[in-house]
Formats: sequence, structure tokens, C-alpha cells
Amino acid sequence: MSDPMQNESWILPDGIEEVLPPEAALVERRRRQLLDLFASWGYDYVIPPFVEFLDALLTGTGSDLDLQTFKLTDQLSGRTLGIRADITPQAARMDAHNIGRDEPTRLCYLGSVLHTRSDGFAGSRSPLQIGAELYGHAGVESDVEILRLMMQTLELTGLEEVYLDLGHVGIYRGLAQQAGLSESQERALFDALQRKALPEVAELLADFQVDAEVAAMLAALGELNGDVTLLSRARHLLKAADQSVQQALDYLQRMADQIAIWLPQLPIHFDLAELRGYHFHTGVVFAAFVPGSGREIARGGRYDRIGKVFGRARPATGFSTDLKTLIRLGNSADVPQPEAIFAPWSDDPALAAEVERLRVAGQRVISGLPGQQGGAQEMGCIQELRLSDGQWRLVRL
Repeated sequence: MSDPMQNESWILPDGIEEVLPPEAALVERRRRQLLDLFASWGYDYVIPPFVEFLDALLTGTGSDLDLQTFKLTDQLSGRTLGIRADITPQAARMDAHNIGRDEPTRLCYLGSVLHTRSDGFAGSRSPLQIGAELYGHAGVESDVEILRLMMQTLELTGLEEVYLDLGHVGIYRGLAQQAGLSESQERALFDALQRKALPEVAELLADFQVDAEVAAMLAALGELNGDVTLLSRARHLLKAADQSVQQALDYLQRMADQIAIWLPQLPIHFDLAELRGYHFHTGVVFAAFVPGSGREIARGGRYDRIGKVFGRARPATGFSTDLKTLIRLGNSADVPQPEAIFAPWSDDPALAAEVERLRVAGQRVISGLPGQQGGAQEMGCIQELRLSDGQWRLVRL
């Protein structure tokens, strides 16, 4: 009796996908274009390992990444390994521990990551993560540079009508500290704010017996979203907040001013309760969206603390996205399908020499095999090498 599972051996796990021709060729073309773009901005390409010791992989990243990481035991050392779920912490380790420059360092990367569950980016558990990180500068200017590079990345892959969601984790973090919330209380309130569950936010603040003035400011975060005029309203509603909150609002205003200079056509939506990567980021956070896609297509922000655990607490900002998602959503009409030439099976040295000449010249030549099914047209070729008057000549089909 046959095994019923044997007939389903080709099925992939949920959220794990393969890329077939011609999409795979498009992925590779975009990969080269994007890495060339990053290089033109001065970003050096790095290739972190796919697997690391778990403690090194997760150090300083919070529990969110821990839950997303597949774990296994190293048969050589007996220690627990992790399959990377995010390349950003690896790049931070390389900057702090391996490169060790004092001046600003710009790194970029592209590689597969693996998630235990889908997390944005089209529901995939195996994104092809591409991104850039800038270390060693703490000002708005480096955040805006990363943002500009992210927007050029989206433009290159054919994304149109992109808009930006912008926030700052320092606002909620400062208010939570001012309220004297415990770690568990801060986490519960954070979760309610993310869901925009305003009645639940009010109940939690009452249960936690937060000072009325601070509670009003925390509750206001759920409604503080809109265009750049929101910042003036936020200053009024949060005027009793500590200095760290005022500094975060100042930072957002400077970001808005710089974006207006460098990306004047970019629509911006401010949301002071949107805290992507709250346990990882330390300052401004941003995400890009396009119409028709309910999830962000790229995300980034500042994460100054992560390098400390590797010996150098350098300022850091960066962005990342999934290349497969960008290709799926982008306009790929400008990428031509490769044209091919068919060479029949022959041991004639003259044919071999002509095939080699064409390949060196950049042509795609497919050699036939003895007894194969199908010929030039079935193989997708538009030309064929044929012997005429003792010469192998190209004939258009």
C-alpha cells in the first residue's frame, strides 16, 4: 500500500516559497541593481552567516526576535544555534566587533532569513531581506539619508504611490517612565495602543492608578495621528510630558523639515502610537506603504543601543525590506525576457567555437542534446545556428 504522504512530498511548508524562472532571473537582476545603488552611496556589502550561536544572534534584540527564530543544537559544540530571522543585528555585531571604525560606517546586505511565523512582508516566512545600516552618527541627517536610500530602493523596483508612516518610540517610552509603569504594565498598555483599543487603554490606565495628567497624555497617543500639523497638536496635548518626550517631538519636527527638503513629494502620515520594533528601536521609526497592500513594504528606524553588548555602543540607523515582495508589487515591465539562440547537437569544432564566441559576446546559447524532446522554438529560442556552405550561421525563427 502506497504512503499517502508520498504523493504530497512536493508541498512546501506554509509561508515558504520557491522562485522559478523567469521570476528568479528578475530577482537576480534587481539584486545586482540594488547592491550597485547601495555601493554608489558608499555602503559596503557584507555577507553574515545564515546560522549563529543563539546568544550572539539575539543579544540586545528583545523577545520579539527570539520568538521568530528557529533553534537547533550544534552537533560539534552542543550549544544552541539560531537560524537568523533578521540580518540587522548581525550587521551591528560586524560593525562593533569586527570592523571597529571610529568614523561613520555604512553597510548593506542581501540574504534569506527564516521566521517561525509570518511577520509582515506578504506573509512570507522566508523573506529575501535586503537593507542598509549606517553606524556612528546620531543626528537627523543620518536617519534622512537612510530614508532617502529606502525610497530610491522602492523607486528602482517600480513601486509607485508610496507613502510613509513616521513615529518615535521615545514618546511612549518617556510617558511610560513618567507614569512609573512596571515592565508588565508597560507591555500590556503597549499592546492595547498597537490595536488602537482606546477603551481598553483607559481601563488599563485606571487599573494601574496612573496619575491623571500622565494618563491623559498616554490615552491621547491613540488619537495622535495625521499629517505634519499633528506635531503642533501633540505639543499642546503633551506639554506636561518629561524632557525626553519633548526632545522626541523636536526630533520628529526636524525629520519632517528635512523630508520636506529632500523628498518634497513624499506623503507622510505621523502616528505617535505606532511603535514598530519598540523593543529593538530607540528613536524614530518609519515604514513605507503602497495602495492595495495592508502591510508595510519596507521598514526602518534608529536602534542606538544594540552595539553596546558587542563592546561599542555606537549610534545606528537603517532600513530593510523583502526583495521578493518588492518585485511582486513593483512594475517589472521594463525587464526584457532574455533572447536565446539554439545550437543543434554536433561535435563540429567550428560549431563549438561559434557557440563560445556568442557566449563571450553576452548571448544566451542553448545547446541541443541527442534525442531530446522539442527543438529551438520549444526551448524558447528566437534564433538557431545552422550549417550553410560550410559556415555556422544564425537564422531567425
